[in-house]
This record gives sequence, C-alpha cells and structure tokens, in this order.
Amino acid sequence: MWTQYFTVTSVTEALQLLAEHRERARVIAGGTDILIELERGQRPGVEVLIDISRVPGLNTITMYGDAIRLGPLVTHNQIVASELIITRGLPLAQACWEVGAPQIRNRATIAGNLITASPANDTITPLWALDAHVTLTALEGERTVPIREFYTGLRRTIMRPDELLTAITFPALAANERGVFIKLGLRRAQAISVVNTAVVLALAEDQTVARASIALGSVAPTIIQTPVAEQALIGRALTPGVIDEVARLAAATPTPIDDVRSTAEYRTEMVRVLVARALRTLAADSQAPTWAEAPAMLWGPGQGHAPADWSGVVAHQAGTAITPIETTINGEPRQITTGHDKTLLRFLREDAGLIGTKEGCAEGECGACTVFLDGAAVMACMVAAPRAHGAVIETVEGLRDGDQLHPIQAAFIDQAAVQCGYCTPGFLMAGAKLLEEHPQPTRAQIEQSISGNLCRCTGYYQIIQAFIEASQALKETN
Repeated sequence: MWTQYFTVTSVTEALQLLAEHRERARVIAGGTDILIELERGQRPGVEVLIDISRVPGLNTITMYGDAIRLGPLVTHNQIVASELIITRGLPLAQACWEVGAPQIRNRATIAGNLITASPANDTITPLWALDAHVTLTALEGERTVPIREFYTGLRRTIMRPDELLTAITFPALAANERGVFIKLGLRRAQAISVVNTAVVLALAEDQTVARASIALGSVAPTIIQTPVAEQALIGRALTPGVIDEVARLAAATPTPIDDVRSTAEYRTEMVRVLVARALRTLAADSQAPTWAEAPAMLWGPGQGHAPADWSGVVAHQAGTAITPIETTINGEPRQITTGHDKTLLRFLREDAGLIGTKEGCAEGECGACTVFLDGAAVMACMVAAPRAHGAVIETVEGLRDGDQLHPIQAAFIDQAAVQCGYCTPGFLMAGAKLLEEHPQPTRAQIEQSISGNLCRCTGYYQIIQAFIEASQALKETN
C-alpha cells in the first residue's frame, strides 16, 4: 500500500519529510482513516507515510488563558477522559464519545478527524460551534485559521502538502455559556451520522439568549451554521414556542442529499427534531447529567500513550530488509524482515504466524482483530505494521497463563458464549482489557467495552453473561 514508512521523533523531522515528499506523503498518527483509504485505493499517488505517533509533547490538553489547546496527537478517548473538556467543552466530549468504539477512540486523533474533512465526522461540528481555530505549520512558519475557513468543500481543506496540523484551540465555555452535541445514527455505536448538531448558547442575567451558535453536520458538503435560526434566538428566552420556531428555521437552512443512510426529507425533519431537543436540553441545563460515568476505555495503564523512551528516526521500505520490524509479541522478542507495507492485522497473521486474530471486515467495524498495542486495545486492521517496531503487542494467543485460561476465556466456555467462533478473539481481548480496568464492571461498562465487537450469530446474551461470570471469578480469587 505504501513504499516507505518513516517513524519520526520531532515535528521538525516530520516537516522535513513533508517538504521532501509533498503530495506523495501523508502524516499518520492514529491511522483509522488513512489506512482504510489506502486499502480501498482512494489515495492514489500516496507512497510515503510519516508516523508522528511517538513525537513527545503532542498529546496534551492544556488551558492558555481562556482557551483550550489540543495537541495533534490528542485522541478521542483522551477527550472523553478529560475533566477540563467535560466541564469547559462538553459538546466536544459528547461528540468524541459517539465516535467508533473504544479500540478506535484509543487511536483516532481529533486532528485526523478534522483533516479527513467528511461533513459526517462528529468532532468537526462541536468545534465549529465552539469557534475553534487550527494551527498549520511548515518549515517556513505557521498560520492559524478559523475552522470555518479550513474547509473548501467535501473532503477538501486549505492545507498544503508540506503542512502539519499542530494545534486546535477554542474558547473554553464561560460560566454563562452552555453547549450540547446530539447525533442521530442508524445504531447505538459504530455509526456514521445521519445528522448531528452542536448548539452553544451564551445567556444573559435574565436568562435570555445573548449569543447563539448552531452547527449542523452531515447535511451539506461541509459543516454549516444556521444564521437565521441563531438570530431568532437573540434576546429571547428558551420557551417552548421559541424553541419550536428556531428548530423550524434551522431545518429550513440546509438542502441535504439523498444517500444510503437517509433521504433528504428525513434529514430535514431530523434537523428540526435534533435542534429542538438540543435547545430543550440547554433550557433545562440538563446537558451534563447525560455523561457516562467511569466509561470503559480499554486503554490500559498507559492511557493510550506511546512509551516515552522512543528515540531515533526509523525508516521502513517495502520489499527490503533494511530495517526489520523488531517487536515483542506475547512476551517474546521478534525480529521480522517482511510485512512492512501491511496492516498490523495481516502482519500478525501472515508474517508473525499468529492466526488467532481474525479479519472480519478490515475497516474497523467488527472488532474481530482486536489486539493490545502498548497496553491499549486497538483494531489491528487500522494500525500500520511498522508501528509494531519497538512496541509491545498482545494477541489472543497470549491471554492464557501457561495451562491456565484467562477468566474471560473460561467464562466463555462455561456460558457457551462461543457460537461460530469467528468474533470470539475480539470479544476475549475486549473482555480481558475491561476486567483489567474494571474488575467488577457494571452492565453499562460491559456493553461499552464490546460496542466495537460484532457477533453475527447474535450471541450477545451469553457473551454478556460470560463477562459477568468472569468478573465474579476474579472477585472470588482476590
């Protein structure tokens, strides 16, 4: 899929490579978009990947005055876990919780979501409503632009081939401001938006609206605002009549398309429904209580961060053994000279000889390929094989301890939770990481942990029961 893969340790190294290879190169961090696009042949001419996932200092969430700054390696799960974002940027946290599943949120970055530039990408809408800016850096300097000027059309941005997105900033919500994000998908998890909306309001002392921002996603080639609806809110209280009027005005703004997820007519009606729901939520100041408590993250003690002891640029070239992939798999050091141009999934199966990890969809939809990468659960089909260099990987073959099955494995047998068995490795890996994180998980945490795992035999009742049994077994042995 690619011919060269560079792992860099500084922004300068990345910029030098971008300047050298330009249109032939793409930056990879989480890789949850670019790898699928390369697999599908949607990025012709891209031959070089520049991996910045080990550059130190790029995964921070910080306050600068009254603004929140996100580094380019901040993942969706980091946002979900951030008290700062939950209290001062709740719409973004809510959007991140709606993206994919834990395995995807452990890898996918906010910056990558913005750069992919799909109008259905959930994090763009709240950042639009929050008046975010992005900083783009090249060797000759940097520029900061409003996110509303970042997009030029469907999957198109103003980024030059030699630029790297190095920061996302937005004003933190003030004491008199409230915001909420609401999404409509075709299922509860792992769903692309049919419609989404983010609404941010500033309220005057008399509880009338002083400022309003209503952003809509998945209804136009880019995220759009609803200026007529926003203006109709100014100086008015959030009464039922006002909410209904503003929701109708918002629905009249876009002219959505018909596609595989929805008709234009349905999208228009759902804009009205979602905007009304968002305004009622903000009127009642009930946006925060809906937040999940102690959600299942599946990211291990490192909280999804790459180890900090990485040093030195590493280059892998397809078809050569110049730099073998040196990794540790299930506790065993391995040096493998092939597989540099594959996903981690195919590398594990074809080059490492570990076929327990299954390929169900190869696009992050089914979870059958779940493995642990540096302690975090990830979809192996959405990780480039060279990312295994210097990393620690655990597959389903590594769950058992000698002759002793892992409690989740024993429980799957006891509860007859295995049907065709194809999805089972992914469920076992998700279960093992959940029990490490929450030895006595709630039903909600169990369901969250397997939201990225698809059982085509519909065996979820026994799978969930196996999770419960495994947690009880752990309780009895501790």
